[in-house]
Amino acid sequence: MARVVMPEDSASEISELIDVLISLFFESLPRRDQRNWARVYLNGLVQTTGKKTIRNIAGTGASSVEQSLQQFISKSPWDWTPVRRSLAQYLERTAQRPLAWVVQPMVIEKAGDRSVGVGRQFVPQLGRTANCQQASGIWLASSEASFPVDWTLTLPGPWTSELLRRRRAGIPDTARSLTPAQDAVHAVQRMAASWQLQRRPVVMQVANSDLPHCIESFALQDIPFVFKVDGSLPVSFGGAGRHKPGPHTAPARELIDSLRSQRRVVEWTRHGRAEGAVTLLTSAAILATPSEDRPAPAPPTPLLLLGAWTEAALLPSEFWITNIGDRPLAQLFLLAKLTDRVALDFAETCEPVGIRDFEGRSFRGWHHHATLASVAHAAMLLGTRGRTPAPPALDYAGPPVRNPGPPVRNPGPPVLPQRPLIPGQTARREYIR
Repeated sequence: MARVVMPEDSASEISELIDVLISLFFESLPRRDQRNWARVYLNGLVQTTGKKTIRNIAGTGASSVEQSLQQFISKSPWDWTPVRRSLAQYLERTAQRPLAWVVQPMVIEKAGDRSVGVGRQFVPQLGRTANCQQASGIWLASSEASFPVDWTLTLPGPWTSELLRRRRAGIPDTARSLTPAQDAVHAVQRMAASWQLQRRPVVMQVANSDLPHCIESFALQDIPFVFKVDGSLPVSFGGAGRHKPGPHTAPARELIDSLRSQRRVVEWTRHGRAEGAVTLLTSAAILATPSEDRPAPAPPTPLLLLGAWTEAALLPSEFWITNIGDRPLAQLFLLAKLTDRVALDFAETCEPVGIRDFEGRSFRGWHHHATLASVAHAAMLLGTRGRTPAPPALDYAGPPVRNPGPPVRNPGPPVLPQRPLIPGQTARREYIR
C-alpha cells in the first residue's frame, strides 16, 4: 500500500504527543533508556517512509541505533501487558462515545518459515491456504474512530509441540495452539477480569466450529457479545409452551428468511462514506447452538439471531448471534457494523504505522512491535492540527470508568476531533421506519 510522507508541522505535533504518551503508558519500563528507545521507535513508526523495519527506522549508517533498537524490541524482557492496559484505560477516558470491543483478524503473509507462528494454513479471510502468521487485534471502537489495545498471535501446532522451535522463538511455556477465535476470546476474558475496564459488547466473526466455545466462555463472565456467523449455521428454536412444539433445527439463513414479513427498514451511513444505505432486519429467539463434539452450553440470557438484507437482495446475506436482548434491532446492527469502522482505521492508520512490518523471529519481539504500533496508531488519531496537548495531572491507570472520580480542573488530555454523527446515534433514534 502507498506510504504517505507526513507534513513537517504534523510530524512535530505527533512527536510532541508521543512524548506525552510515553509518560502515560511506559512508566512500567524500569529504565529511562528503555523509555527513550520506545520514543525513538514510536517516532520511527509514524515518520519513516516505506516499510517500518528496525533498519529503516534506525536510518542508513546508524548501526549502533539499529543494534539498540533490535535489543529493545526483540530481546529486552519488558512486559507489554501494562502498556496495553494503560493504553486501553486512557482511551476509554478520551475516545468519544466508545461503544464496543471489536476483534479484528490480521493475516501477515510470509515468504520463509522462521518468523514466529508462521505456517501453511487455511485462512478464511483470504479464502485459501497461505504461508502466513495469523493474529487478532482487540479494538476499542466508536462510530468516530477505533483503536487496537491488545493483540494475540496464533501459534500453529509445530510451534508449541516442537521444543527447539519454542526455545528459539522464546515462546512462553503457557502458550498453547488454539484457533484465532479462541485466542481472541481468552484475551478478552483476561481484559475483562483484570484490566479494570467498563464492560462493553464484544463484536467478532466466529466460525461455526468455534461458536459453542465462544458463547460458553463469554457467558461465564457475563460478557455481552455480537457474533457474526455463517448462514449455514444450524440453530435451534421453538419448544417453549404448548403451542410451540420442538425444538426445531434449521440453518440460520432459512430461519431468518422465513421471517421476511417481519422485516424492519434501517437507514444508516456507512463508515467512511457520505452516502446513506438501507438495510432490512429481522430476528428470532434461538437456543444455544450445539456442536458435534460437545453439548450445547447454557448461557444466562436467551440468544437472538439477527439477519439482514441489502435493499435489493432477495435473500438475507448477513447473520449475527447475540445475548443482548434489551436493545432495538437497529442498535444491534450498528454495533455489528463497527467491524467496518475498525477495517477502515486498520487500512488508513494501523497499516501505515507498520503493524504488519515486523521482521524479527521472537514471540517477545512480535508483541513488543504490536504494542508500539498500537500506541503509534493512537498518536496518529489523537493528534490534531494546531493543538499541543498538556500532560494530564492524573494517573490514567486508575479505577474503571463505571466509578468515575471527581471532576478534574486542569486541562484534559488530547481528545478525538469531532466527526459527523452517524444516524442511529442521535437522542431521537429516528432510524427505524
